[in-house]
Order: sequence, then structure tokens, then C-alpha cells
Amino acid sequence: MISAPRSWTARGRWSGGLALLLLAGCQLAPVRPPSASLPDHYPADVVDPVGGPAGPRAATLGWESYFLDATLRGLIRQALANNHDLRLAVLKVAEARAGYDIQRADQWPTLAGTAQAARGRTPADLSPIGRAVTGNQFSVGLAASSWELDFWGRVRSLSDAALENYLSTDEARRATTLGLIAQVANSYLALGELDERLDLARRTATSRTESLRIFRRRTEVGATSRLELTQVELLSQQAEVLVAQLVQARAQQAHALALLVGAGSSVSPAVGHLDDKAVMAGLTPGLPSDLLLARPDILAAEHGLRAADANIGAARAAYFPRIALTGSYATASSQLDGLFKSGSGDWSFGPGLSLPLFDGGRRASALALAEVRQQQALVAYDQAVQGAFRDVADALAAQRGLSDQVQTLTRMLAMQNERTRLAQLRYDAGAVRYLEVLDAERDRLSAEQSLVQARRALLSARVALYTALGGGTQIATASSDSSQLLQP
Repeated sequence: MISAPRSWTARGRWSGGLALLLLAGCQLAPVRPPSASLPDHYPADVVDPVGGPAGPRAATLGWESYFLDATLRGLIRQALANNHDLRLAVLKVAEARAGYDIQRADQWPTLAGTAQAARGRTPADLSPIGRAVTGNQFSVGLAASSWELDFWGRVRSLSDAALENYLSTDEARRATTLGLIAQVANSYLALGELDERLDLARRTATSRTESLRIFRRRTEVGATSRLELTQVELLSQQAEVLVAQLVQARAQQAHALALLVGAGSSVSPAVGHLDDKAVMAGLTPGLPSDLLLARPDILAAEHGLRAADANIGAARAAYFPRIALTGSYATASSQLDGLFKSGSGDWSFGPGLSLPLFDGGRRASALALAEVRQQQALVAYDQAVQGAFRDVADALAAQRGLSDQVQTLTRMLAMQNERTRLAQLRYDAGAVRYLEVLDAERDRLSAEQSLVQARRALLSARVALYTALGGGTQIATASSDSSQLLQP
């Protein structure tokens, strides 16, 4: 058997080991696709379209197309331009982007221009020529500080982690934007509900004030008893109390909406009678798997998981040697006019290797910390996915249930109106006491108020469904662009 020379064998082993380390370095960052356990379909008892005609997917439907009310669109536009929470989220995106740019810069060498001028004196006993020497030294050049050769991917992994953190922050900004749109819409609808309830209460109070005037006159002439007058007075005062309560609630809701919008002017909704089709367009829920690409909170959690994976790669790379390069090139001369003459070149090159031997368990702890944070990010991702599915299912269930309630309350109100009419006729004919009319009127007012509340709740459920489905997150609009929002 012919054996290879000893020097060749050692060199081959060293080269093979280096190749293996290089290959290992390429695999330091774990590749762990996020797990997502989602059902194939939403629950069968909530998927029927009940809030209006079916339409496009929410993620591809911008808020300006989904919300049909012009006043509401204007308020959302103002909120996107003025809301402090959204501006803070945008600034956090800019901060994360700057952090990524800083980390990415570590992949490249740092060059610096240098210029130096020095004048010195060497005493006679130290001078090689036996007498004191005074001289000058001038130099101009470039210097490269310690630049790490990223064989094991440590610097690249840190850059990838910074990039994923930036993308996660941007998705969080999109989630804040979507949440702000939902808050403005719900606050606007709540204000419209209070306006409609207040209008009903004021009309009822006016009607009961007129009834009180009539009964006082009838009591004065002895046509009715003092008990019936007291009952009418009580009913009128109850209506006035309700009006006062609604006026207070309306003012507080208007203040809350103004805070969201960022404007001090009063807001008067133009909804009028709350009608589902007049405020929002229809949409299609789609499949649960669509949420993985539509929900910004899920995408933010996914980027957070990828950042945690990259940090594990950086922590593993810390176990390998670090190779850094330091160098400079300059032109030097004892005379200023000789800096750029031939033969004045001055250069240095210094590769360095650092091999970690003992650090008291710091690297092991750093790796364990990165792995724990990766597990936390994985749990957070699963939570975001499951939470998104529940949000959609709850919104669909609320939409269907509230639609049934609105239909039932509409029929109940019609029956209460008929009951009040019949009770008034029976009282006018002397068949019953006025207490039956009072009960009928109280129940009718309660039914009117409940119907308005149910209609508003149905509209809020549709807002919640649009938000839960990641409304408008898969289209690019000027109102959701970070650079636009950063403008004053």
C-alpha cells in the first residue's frame, strides 16, 4: 500500500476539518417553520352570511371601500393622520429599521481616512549619529478597523434577527392601524346609537309632557283622579331622566371619539337610522388558513419567531473561533511635499484569531437563553394563531346572533306599538285604568331603546369581523404607509 506523505496528510486533514466547520457554520441557525394548528373551516353554525350580501375577502378590501358612510371615512382619515398611538407605533418602526441598519453594517469593514503630522526631537545619547536630531513625520492614508470574517454566520445571524425584529415591529404598526380603524368605527357607531336613542327619548318626553298637561286640565275639572295624574307625572319624569342620562353619555362618547381622531371639534354622525347596509359593505370570511397571511399580529409573531431562531444561530456561532482583519495603507514622509512621491507607501496588515477557551459558562447560558426565548416565541405564535381563529369565530357568531335579535326586536316593537294603541283605546272607552296605558308606553320605550342598541351591536360585530380577518392588510395604501405617517 502506498501511503501519502505526512505533510500532505496533515494538510488534507486540516483542510477537510475547515471545510466541515464551514459547512457546519452555514447550518448554525436552526430552520424551524412555525407550527399552525388551524381547523379547515369555521364552525358550521356561524358561517352563514347574515350581516348582508357576501363580498370580497377582508384582507383585500381597504377600509375606504368597506366603510360606506362618508362621515366615518373622514373620521378614520383624520385619526390615521393625528392619532398619537399610531404615530408612536410608526416611530417604533423607524427605530427598529435604524437598529437593523446598524447591525447590518457590521457585515462590512469600517474604513476611516487618517491624517497625521508629528514633530519630534531625539537626544544625542539616543541618536544613532551621536547628535540630537529634530525631525517631522507626515502621513495620509486609509485604515480598516477590526473586521470579523463571518465564517460561522454569527454576524449574519445577528443581522437576520435585527431584520426580523424590524419586520415584526412593522406588522405591529399595521395591527395598531387596524385596531385604530376599528376603535374609530365603534366609537362612531356608539355615538350614532346614542343620538338615535336620545331622539327617541326626547320625542317620548315631549309626548308625555303634553299628556301631563292634558291630565292636569282634566284633574282640574274633575274628569280624572289625582292618582292617574300622579302616574302620568311619574312617567314624564322617567322620560326626562332618560334624556338627561343619554345627553351625558353622548357627551362622553363624543369626547372619546375626538380623542381618537385627534381633533377638538365636535362630531355629529350622519348615520341617522342605524342601517347595516348603509354603513358597511359585505365581505366573505374565507378559510382559517387565510389568517396566517392576513392577520398582522400573526405575521408579527412569525417574524419574532424567526428572530429568535437567528439569535440561536448567533449564540451557537460564539463557540467557534473569531477571525478578524485589521489593516491600513498610507503614504508617509518627513517632508510635507514628499507625501505622494514614489517610495513613500506605508502599509500594515494584521489578521487575528480569537479562540474562546473559558468564560465561566457565559456562552452556554447565552445559548440556553436564546433557546428559551425561541420557545417563548413559538408559544406566542401558536397563541396568536389560535386567538385569531377565535376572534373570527366569535365575530361570526355575534353577527349571526345579533341579526336574529334585531329581527325579533323589530317584531316585538311592532307588537308593543299595537299594544299601546289598543290600551289607549280601551282607556278612552273606560274599559281599563290608565295604569295599563302607562305599562304599555314604558314597554314600548324599552323596546325602542333595545332595538337601537341591537342594531348598533350588529354593526360593531361586523367591524370586529373585518378586524379579525385582517381587513385591508394585503393591499398597499398611502394611509397605511409608514413614511407617509411620519410626515408632520
